[in-house]
Amino acid sequence: MMRRKVGERGNERAFSMVKGMKKCVGVCSLLGAVAVLCMVGVVEGAVEAVELPGGVFGPESIAFDCRGEGPYASVSDGRILKWKGPDLGWTQFALTSPNREGKECDGQPQSEAACGRPLGIKFHPTTCDLYIADAYFGLLAVGPKGGLARQLATSAQGVPLRFTNALDIDPQNGVVYFTDSSILFQRRVWLLSIMNGDKTGRLLKYDPRTQNVTVLRNGLAFPNGVALNADSSFLLMAETGTLQILKFWLKGPKANTMEIFAQLERFPDNIKRTDNGDFWIAMNTARGKLDTQTWKEMYMRGAKLQQGEVKIPWIQADPVAVKLDERGEVKGMVDGGEGQALESVSEVEESRGRLWIGSAVKPYVGLIING
Repeated sequence: MMRRKVGERGNERAFSMVKGMKKCVGVCSLLGAVAVLCMVGVVEGAVEAVELPGGVFGPESIAFDCRGEGPYASVSDGRILKWKGPDLGWTQFALTSPNREGKECDGQPQSEAACGRPLGIKFHPTTCDLYIADAYFGLLAVGPKGGLARQLATSAQGVPLRFTNALDIDPQNGVVYFTDSSILFQRRVWLLSIMNGDKTGRLLKYDPRTQNVTVLRNGLAFPNGVALNADSSFLLMAETGTLQILKFWLKGPKANTMEIFAQLERFPDNIKRTDNGDFWIAMNTARGKLDTQTWKEMYMRGAKLQQGEVKIPWIQADPVAVKLDERGEVKGMVDGGEGQALESVSEVEESRGRLWIGSAVKPYVGLIING
């Protein structure tokens, strides 16, 4: 399995970790008043592509297991794959669909409603089970040895999970916080949710002791990535439809209240907390204008919309990820180089001095080695 370089230093490089106040001004312009201080101190490096097996793309989310092995990636054909190094490459670890037989789903993303489409993934730090948010099969978990994941939740308060998206786990009690992006639109027509101003998304809580799902917030505009802070007193949630990062308090005098943490100018996707408590926020696309004619054309084609099938004039391919601390101060940035190598960045996972870059559309996991 190949690891190839997709960016070089200089004008053609596909990535840069910026440092210093001069470049940081550009980062701060993407954020609201919360981001008042830039302290970027990460070195720059080129992107390598850890290529997925043939026909597979969209490594949406990245995770490492309790032993630090991996990464694991949730991919387009319904599988969770594990990276075992350049000699062994990617191996199948888990499946989310009980309807899957043989290999008829392998490399067949167009069958995602039947084969499954795992999105957010996270290992439980104590049990080492892998928890999975599958867009079609709800909240699932699989043991440390992998295999077919078991369903934990398919509905909340009588309403089916229609677009399960992202999750995080409280290490203190095993509670899972996750998002259901829409109760009207499935993932394969995700753009319709954005275009229609859909506000039926939900922030949810799964308690493993009672096996109950609680709705913490509804009426959300495409809730997406979610990440707990270091002491689990609050979580951050990306509300893609409003270009906001929201803070939901779980403990203290503000418990069960929500406030704006950052106002962005790009669509936020997944959020991952680092070992030192900072947050990597993947900002998938830029915001632009949609004229009336384009709106009509997109609406007429709406029933056929699939991920990656249509080029959207008002979404520019310039993916960016920003690292913020708990106060909202900017600590780092990944620039996609105008989309030449890192297009549709869905997640940034920082591990052992490396950045692993997920994507909704690319046939590889991006790897940036600091230094």
